[in-house]
Amino acid sequence: MAYKIALFDSKPYDKEFFDKAAMAALFDIRYYPVRLNVETASLAKGADVVCAFVNDDLSAPVIDALIVQGVKLVAMRCAGYNNVDLKYAYGKLHVARVPAYSPYAVAEHAVSLLMTLNRKIHKAYNRTREGNFTLNGLLGFDLHGKTAGVIGTGKIGKVAAEILKGFGMEVLVSDLYPDQAWAKEKGLRYVGLEEIYANARVISLHCPLTPESRHMIDERSIAAMRDGVIIINTGRGALVDAKALIAGLKTGKIGGAGLDVYEEEDKYFFEDFSHSGIDDDVLARLLTFPNVLITAHQAFFTEEAMSAIAATTLWSARDFLEKGELANEICYLCGSSSCPRETTGKCF
Repeated sequence: MAYKIALFDSKPYDKEFFDKAAMAALFDIRYYPVRLNVETASLAKGADVVCAFVNDDLSAPVIDALIVQGVKLVAMRCAGYNNVDLKYAYGKLHVARVPAYSPYAVAEHAVSLLMTLNRKIHKAYNRTREGNFTLNGLLGFDLHGKTAGVIGTGKIGKVAAEILKGFGMEVLVSDLYPDQAWAKEKGLRYVGLEEIYANARVISLHCPLTPESRHMIDERSIAAMRDGVIIINTGRGALVDAKALIAGLKTGKIGGAGLDVYEEEDKYFFEDFSHSGIDDDVLARLLTFPNVLITAHQAFFTEEAMSAIAATTLWSARDFLEKGELANEICYLCGSSSCPRETTGKCF
């Protein structure tokens, strides 16, 4: 008998890649376009595994509801887990994620946002389609020789830093757990956030969302940045205080912002509001700035990444259900899916 998976917040592309994944034949995958919450958790009845995404609700009441339905594992088909109450789930329900699907996908998207903002590609595209071939207002700057700051040097941050280094930029990096050997090999330098804020022409965020990193880009940190800084965020929306960002854009302190994530994105991202409009005044205001680019959490969205997400999710489910093994389980203390706590008794 095939194992049963209830996959929530499904889109046509989820079905395409999960159906053709190598392990798909072992599973009876049921696709539900609705998001997981207290009201929809009953759809998981009889499922061994629930597959959830970034905007699904995995708070304590939902976890309890899934346990009642007989669910044994929550498999997040993403790297983020800030929508999961890990401490409540501990000892009740196993939770796994996909820690690395394609760091290149997200890092390349971050750099694409930077390049588009700097060289005004979005504005040039619209102009030429209307027969306007003037260059006024399209002036950019050479990335070569400038300073970039990369905050967070996990797999994605490392790739982003190496790409920016390839442009001939001086790259300053910051992380709570610095990898000094990697930095030395790549000719990069770990510094404090203050040095990045003071010197970087470009700042790219690749750190997880924690209570400590929430709104790390706020009024105070923006004031410490150099004038005209470009901020790129492909991490988590709440890393940036959007109201403070707007204030910085209005004064010109911030020269541009490329956002693939937004703090209140669960209300809008992955859905079509082209015929109904946007009620979120902050998001609507951000969309009015010509030097702001917003993409709808698509940095991960490449063929390679989608294939890896489906394969890793199904392999994790198979190993857990057949062998009791769960390599990508998230530690409720540190949030890592490679935490040595189970064998050493200590987190990183």
